[in-house]
Amino acid sequence: MGMSMQMGNGGGSDRHAMSEINVTPLVDIMLVLLIIFMVTAPLLNQGVEVNLPNASADPLRSDTEPLVVTVLADGRIAIEDKIISAASLDDKITAIRKNAPELTVYVRGDETTPYGDVMRVMAQLQQSGVHQVGLVTDPES
Repeated sequence: MGMSMQMGNGGGSDRHAMSEINVTPLVDIMLVLLIIFMVTAPLLNQGVEVNLPNASADPLRSDTEPLVVTVLADGRIAIEDKIISAASLDDKITAIRKNAPELTVYVRGDETTPYGDVMRVMAQLQQSGVHQVGLVTDPES
Protein backbone atom coordinates (compact mmCIF):
# COMPACT_ATOMS: atom_id res chain seq x y z
CA MET A 1 0.00 0.00 0.00
CA GLY A 2 1.37 3.20 -0.96
CA MET A 3 0.31 6.79 -0.78
CA SER A 4 1.36 9.47 -3.10
CA MET A 5 1.22 13.09 -2.07
CA GLN A 6 1.96 16.08 -4.18
CA MET A 7 3.59 18.95 -2.47
CA GLY A 8 4.35 22.40 -3.65
CA ASN A 9 2.96 24.43 -6.50
CA GLY A 10 4.38 22.37 -9.26
CA GLY A 11 2.25 20.14 -11.41
CA GLY A 12 -1.46 19.65 -10.78
CA SER A 13 -3.28 20.68 -7.65
CA ASP A 14 -5.93 18.68 -5.81
CA ARG A 15 -7.60 21.84 -4.61
CA HIS A 16 -10.81 22.72 -6.39
CA ALA A 17 -13.15 25.64 -5.98
CA MET A 18 -15.98 24.68 -3.69
CA SER A 19 -19.17 24.72 -5.71
CA GLU A 20 -21.60 24.11 -2.84
CA ILE A 21 -23.30 26.91 -0.95
CA ASN A 22 -23.61 26.58 2.79
CA VAL A 23 -27.23 27.64 3.41
CA THR A 24 -27.19 27.22 7.20
CA PRO A 25 -26.17 30.86 7.92
CA LEU A 26 -28.77 32.07 5.42
CA VAL A 27 -31.49 30.03 7.13
CA ASP A 28 -30.39 31.35 10.53
CA ILE A 29 -30.59 34.95 9.34
CA MET A 30 -34.01 34.41 7.76
CA LEU A 31 -35.38 32.88 10.97
CA VAL A 32 -34.09 35.81 13.03
CA LEU A 33 -35.68 38.28 10.59
CA LEU A 34 -38.96 36.35 10.70
CA ILE A 35 -39.02 36.53 14.49
CA ILE A 36 -38.25 40.26 14.42
CA PHE A 37 -41.10 40.92 11.98
CA MET A 38 -43.50 38.75 13.96
CA VAL A 39 -42.73 40.71 17.12
CA THR A 40 -42.86 44.18 15.56
CA ALA A 41 -45.88 43.74 13.24
CA PRO A 42 -48.51 44.07 16.00
CA LEU A 43 -46.80 47.25 17.20
CA LEU A 44 -47.26 48.93 13.81
CA ASN A 45 -51.04 49.17 14.22
CA GLN A 46 -51.13 52.33 16.26
CA GLY A 47 -53.83 54.87 16.46
CA VAL A 48 -56.54 56.35 18.59
CA GLU A 49 -59.30 54.00 19.74
CA VAL A 50 -62.77 55.11 18.60
CA ASN A 51 -66.06 53.30 18.10
CA LEU A 52 -67.10 54.27 14.57
CA PRO A 53 -70.78 54.37 13.71
CA ASN A 54 -72.07 51.77 11.25
CA ALA A 55 -73.24 52.90 7.83
CA SER A 56 -73.71 51.43 4.41
CA ALA A 57 -71.62 53.48 2.00
CA ASP A 58 -69.24 52.82 -0.84
CA PRO A 59 -65.54 53.11 0.05
CA LEU A 60 -63.80 56.33 -0.95
CA ARG A 61 -61.05 56.07 -3.55
CA SER A 62 -57.94 58.21 -3.38
CA ASP A 63 -54.68 58.26 -5.34
CA THR A 64 -52.70 59.63 -2.39
CA GLU A 65 -52.54 58.62 1.23
CA PRO A 66 -55.27 60.54 3.08
CA LEU A 67 -54.80 62.31 6.38
CA VAL A 68 -57.00 61.00 9.20
CA VAL A 69 -58.36 63.44 11.79
CA THR A 70 -60.11 61.79 14.73
CA VAL A 71 -62.63 63.42 17.06
CA LEU A 72 -62.72 61.48 20.32
CA ALA A 73 -65.79 61.01 22.51
CA ASP A 74 -64.54 63.66 24.96
CA GLY A 75 -64.05 66.22 22.14
CA ARG A 76 -60.26 65.92 21.88
CA ILE A 77 -58.76 65.93 18.37
CA ALA A 78 -56.05 63.68 16.97
CA ILE A 79 -54.17 63.88 13.68
CA GLU A 80 -53.24 60.30 12.78
CA ASP A 81 -52.29 59.05 16.27
CA LYS A 82 -51.17 62.30 17.95
CA ILE A 83 -53.55 64.22 20.19
CA ILE A 84 -53.51 67.97 19.45
CA SER A 85 -55.42 70.95 20.74
CA ALA A 86 -58.34 72.38 18.77
CA ALA A 87 -56.49 75.70 18.54
CA SER A 88 -53.48 74.12 16.82
CA LEU A 89 -55.52 72.14 14.24
CA ASP A 90 -55.51 75.01 11.72
CA ASP A 91 -51.73 75.49 12.00
CA LYS A 92 -51.00 71.77 11.65
CA ILE A 93 -53.29 71.33 8.63
CA THR A 94 -51.89 74.43 6.93
CA ALA A 95 -48.34 73.13 7.42
CA ILE A 96 -49.28 69.70 6.05
CA ARG A 97 -51.06 71.26 3.05
CA LYS A 98 -47.89 73.11 2.03
CA ASN A 99 -46.44 69.74 1.01
CA ALA A 100 -49.72 68.30 -0.33
CA PRO A 101 -52.10 71.00 -1.60
CA GLU A 102 -54.72 68.51 -2.84
CA LEU A 103 -54.82 66.75 0.51
CA THR A 104 -57.78 64.47 1.21
CA VAL A 105 -58.78 64.35 4.87
CA TYR A 106 -60.85 61.63 6.50
CA VAL A 107 -62.67 62.56 9.69
CA ARG A 108 -63.32 59.79 12.18
CA GLY A 109 -65.65 60.37 15.10
CA ASP A 110 -66.57 58.10 17.96
CA GLU A 111 -70.26 57.21 17.76
CA THR A 112 -70.77 58.91 21.12
CA THR A 113 -69.06 62.12 19.98
CA PRO A 114 -71.48 65.06 19.84
CA TYR A 115 -72.35 66.03 16.27
CA GLY A 116 -71.35 69.62 16.98
CA ASP A 117 -67.77 68.60 17.82
CA VAL A 118 -67.39 66.79 14.50
CA MET A 119 -68.89 69.73 12.60
CA ARG A 120 -66.54 72.20 14.34
CA VAL A 121 -63.56 70.10 13.21
CA MET A 122 -64.92 69.96 9.66
CA ALA A 123 -65.41 73.75 9.69
CA GLN A 124 -61.82 74.22 10.87
CA LEU A 125 -60.63 71.97 8.06
CA GLN A 126 -62.59 74.01 5.52
CA GLN A 127 -61.10 77.25 6.89
CA SER A 128 -57.66 75.66 6.54
CA GLY A 129 -58.32 75.17 2.82
CA VAL A 130 -59.16 71.46 2.81
CA HIS A 131 -61.88 70.88 0.23
CA GLN A 132 -61.95 67.08 0.14
CA VAL A 133 -63.26 65.65 3.41
CA GLY A 134 -64.59 62.15 3.93
CA LEU A 135 -66.31 60.71 6.97
CA VAL A 136 -65.09 57.31 8.14
CA THR A 137 -67.60 54.70 9.26
CA ASP A 138 -67.61 50.98 9.96
CA PRO A 139 -69.50 48.99 7.33
CA GLU A 140 -72.82 47.54 8.48
CA SER A 141 -72.70 43.82 8.99
